[in-house]
Amino acid sequence: MLPELSPPSEPPAAPAELAEPAPAELAEPAPAELAEPAPAELAEPAPAPVVESEPAAAAETPTAEPPEPQPEVVAESATDSTPASLKVPSHTPYLLIGGGTASFAAARSIRARDPGARVLIVTDEPDLPYMRPPLSKELWFSDDPSVTETLRFKQWNGKERSIYFQPPSFYINSEELASAENGGVAVLTGKKVVHMDVRGNKVKLDDDTEISYDKCLIATGGVPRNLQVIERAGEEVMKKTTLFRKIEDFKSLDNVSRNAKSITIIGGGFLGSELACALGRRSESGLEVIQMFPEKGNMGKVLPEYLSNWTTEKVKREGVKVISEALVKSVTCKDDRLEIHLKDGRLVTTDHIVAAVGLEPNVDLAKSAGLEVDSDFGGYRVNAELQARSNIWVAGDAACFYDIRLGRRRVEHHDHAVVSGRLAGENMTGASKPYWHQSMFWSDLGPDVGYEAIGIVDSSLPTVGVFAKATAKDTPKAATEKSGTGIRSESETEDTATSPVASVTPVPPVAHKDDYGKGVIFYLRDKVVVGIILWNVFNRMPIARKIIKDGEEHADLNEVAKLFNIHED
Repeated sequence: MLPELSPPSEPPAAPAELAEPAPAELAEPAPAELAEPAPAELAEPAPAPVVESEPAAAAETPTAEPPEPQPEVVAESATDSTPASLKVPSHTPYLLIGGGTASFAAARSIRARDPGARVLIVTDEPDLPYMRPPLSKELWFSDDPSVTETLRFKQWNGKERSIYFQPPSFYINSEELASAENGGVAVLTGKKVVHMDVRGNKVKLDDDTEISYDKCLIATGGVPRNLQVIERAGEEVMKKTTLFRKIEDFKSLDNVSRNAKSITIIGGGFLGSELACALGRRSESGLEVIQMFPEKGNMGKVLPEYLSNWTTEKVKREGVKVISEALVKSVTCKDDRLEIHLKDGRLVTTDHIVAAVGLEPNVDLAKSAGLEVDSDFGGYRVNAELQARSNIWVAGDAACFYDIRLGRRRVEHHDHAVVSGRLAGENMTGASKPYWHQSMFWSDLGPDVGYEAIGIVDSSLPTVGVFAKATAKDTPKAATEKSGTGIRSESETEDTATSPVASVTPVPPVAHKDDYGKGVIFYLRDKVVVGIILWNVFNRMPIARKIIKDGEEHADLNEVAKLFNIHED
């Protein structure tokens, strides 16, 4: 999603999410059997030890996941027509805490395996489940002046859709859940679970209402981090600072961008870079857009230095003033403007700050539930089946899970939310499947430059890049036009690679040392490929997934790059 430019120091990939071109659609009732977990920040990568902000899993069998149908075009507003929740059910067989992508994916998965299931989603947001990536991507490129109200956008392929996974008519009222003959999914909006009684199998809401459950999923996501210097600066500064995560943040920042003269984005990860490019389009109308970060270049914790430098130049061409190696010392408010003092003495004056510096997993329920929080990566510690206790599962940003291929990790990307939510839902209905299918993530700097990644992509690892000259077909926009879908998440359009056939075309040298038109970047650990970025190379993720799954040493990665046929077009 660079949108989902996520936080690595934001760790390597994770959006705050918002990552990713139009997210995988979890819409329309899922196909009856969800074969092996097929997968898929929006959020900035979680900081910390390689909290990879992006995971990976390997396709195991040639059983391809059936493509998920595109959601129908929804005209109604999902906020205005939210099913009324007059009465909170006292019991639900399946309780899903959190109303994001992971929770919705789990609900679909549960209903696919248990068609009569009664599922209750409890979310503290006022909205029905929606996808976050467009909040930092496509919505900003809309020509519709009412986009902040409709929340509809054109995908890079030109097709229009809503950010909501399903219209209000898809859900049933919570008071009807217990009596619904065929079950269904109900959503309690604006309600927060504040306490879990694990032994009693019940939770308490912020209005003291109690709900008992048979099985429970915690998918509480995360909270955007802020800089301590901003938090200490006082109310005036905080009023002029946006922590970007939700629909209301998109609406608020859109309004600010139309009235302010200058906006400064702090953070060089996925989210920060995506928002910088998006807001940079408004520089033509006189808005000054500044992006600052401590690294030498954009995405410096994810991309190798040469690509990070190239990306920085791309962001500058979008009308953004980039200030690198910037460490914020203090922020003050003077004459109704903000003054950002850097540790090296530089001073930046601006009207508004967007802090895009990572995501903190929401583990508020850990204490009352007696659940373990991982001390290295953060998040609830769960096993390979995403289970924290016998009848409690965790998915999405808040899960620190055991990946049977790459070890313990926590991931903050849209596709991972889909993959883990789906898997948790299956396991809540008795599947007992481990997490093995690597999710992917993507980031776009507008419709012309984008990449997809899988596995551990951390710029501190050794990398090998193989590039070729790009053509007009090698852009996110062209890729979605060709595929006929705006989905870039593997979760909904899954393919499985068996034995890819390598191109026999010899690998030509890159025409110019700075011409990174398209290519494949391999990330190595102990000489084994553990991460891959496909730079302006699309629809090849199953091949990348298989390479990581095989876990073999490769004597010549130029030969491996031929599997992606990047020199044929």
